[in-house]
Amino acid sequence: MKKIVTIFALLLMMPLMAQNNHPAFKAGEWLKFRIHYGFLNASYATLQLSSDSIDSIPVYHVVGIGKTTGFASIFFKIDNRFESYFDKNDGKPYRFIRNTYEGGYTKDIEIDFDYNKKMALLTDNKNSKKVDIPVHNEVQDLLSAAYQLRNKYNYQDLQKGESLDMDMLFDDDGIFKFQLKFLGKEIIRTKFGKVECLKFRPLVQSGRVFKEKESLTLWVSNDMNRIPVRIKADLAVGSLKADLEAYNGLRNQFKIIMK
Repeated sequence: MKKIVTIFALLLMMPLMAQNNHPAFKAGEWLKFRIHYGFLNASYATLQLSSDSIDSIPVYHVVGIGKTTGFASIFFKIDNRFESYFDKNDGKPYRFIRNTYEGGYTKDIEIDFDYNKKMALLTDNKNSKKVDIPVHNEVQDLLSAAYQLRNKYNYQDLQKGESLDMDMLFDDDGIFKFQLKFLGKEIIRTKFGKVECLKFRPLVQSGRVFKEKESLTLWVSNDMNRIPVRIKADLAVGSLKADLEAYNGLRNQFKIIMK
């Protein structure tokens, strides 16, 4: 189950492909998602973006929180907090924090990036150990990746069937290679009305958790915000679905076709 939660966290924090001449976000942006497992409202996740500084460098500070709610929390309690500090100009992460509780599984880590040394220092607070991990200038953490992609890429250059790759470091397992395949555009119904979306398929490992390698689907708003609108996952047992529940402080207008 912890693998499912981590993948969902990654996707909810992975808005995509804004036109790079139109900034996709600003400090004060807030997003809330409702996650369903079958007929249950299993949990919620929020993202809050603010301005901050690290060693006098202007940065964005994003906090992602995910928790189970109601009946679902009786069977599987989740209490996750992710934080990232990334450069306002080039999007490089300087510091990443992960504090996870998922049904008894816990993780408490901090990652500090040093691009001069091409190393990241990972501090494992739970196990009282520190690890140096080699990194390069294009590596991202779980949260900074989302905001970097929103400004870096132009979706108009992306062809149907083409895949995007990214190197991310957000765990003591080292750099994680994440891949997304573009499936085209689709209009979906949401609580806000109809929304035109860019549709993606993250490629995952089939087996114990997911039915097939391509069991996940992600819909991202086809406007200048590029925020996740819906995620669906076919699991070995049942299915998960996440929907955008609420938002505030968007930099650009959220394009809704009709109520």
